[in-house]
Amino acid sequence: MRVSRILALLAVAVMLVAAGCTRHVAGTAQPDPQKPPVEVSQDGFGVVAGFENAPARIEIFTEPQCPHCADLQADFGDQLAYYIGVGQLKVTYRPLTFLDNETDGHSARVSNALFLAADADATGAEFQRFVEELWAHQQPGGQGPSDDEMAEMARAAQLPESTVKRVATGGSAVNIADMEVTNFQYLYQIDPLSTGTPTVYDLVHDERIDIYDDDWLVNLVQS
Repeated sequence: MRVSRILALLAVAVMLVAAGCTRHVAGTAQPDPQKPPVEVSQDGFGVVAGFENAPARIEIFTEPQCPHCADLQADFGDQLAYYIGVGQLKVTYRPLTFLDNETDGHSARVSNALFLAADADATGAEFQRFVEELWAHQQPGGQGPSDDEMAEMARAAQLPESTVKRVATGGSAVNIADMEVTNFQYLYQIDPLSTGTPTVYDLVHDERIDIYDDDWLVNLVQS
C-alpha cells in the first residue's frame, strides 16, 4: 500500500512538472515549536495538522457537502482537536469536490479555504476547530458560505487574525482540479470498491479505520 502510494505521488509530481505548474512559498514566518503546526502536505493537496512526531497519524478524506462528513466532525471533532493539541495525533485532511456541479462550487471554495488557513501563524488545533465550523454550516446542494462567512468561522475557531484575513480574501490557494485527481487517486488505492467519504486511513498501520466504532479514535491514540 505504502509503495503504491509513493509511486502514485511521483507520477502526479512528474505530470505537474511536465505541465509547467509551480508553487511558490513566500515569507519567513516560523511556527511556535510548542504548538502543533498546520501546513500544506508535501504533495500540495492535503492540509496537515499536528506535530510531525505524533504517534498516531491519519488521513481524512472528506467532501464539504457530504452530510456523513459533517456527522464525523460533530461526533469526533472536539476529540480530534484535543489529541492534535496534546501532540498525540497528526491529521492530514484531503478534500474532495465530487458533489460540486460547477468548477467554482460550494465544495471547491470550502476546500480552498482550508488551504488558505494553512498559515504559519495558526496551530493544528485551531485549524481542526475551523474544519468543525465549516462542516457544521453545510448547505448541501446550495451555494455554500461566502468568503466573509468562512472568515467569521475562522475567527470563531480562534484562528489568528492574519489567518482570518487570508480566508476572507478568497484567493486561490490550491489547484482544485489537480487536488481532486490526486486525492481521489489516493482514496481509490485505499478501497477501489468503496471510495466514499468520509474515509479515515491509519498511516501508521496502513489500514482503513472503522469510524462507525464509537471508540475508534480513543483506540487509535492508545494503540
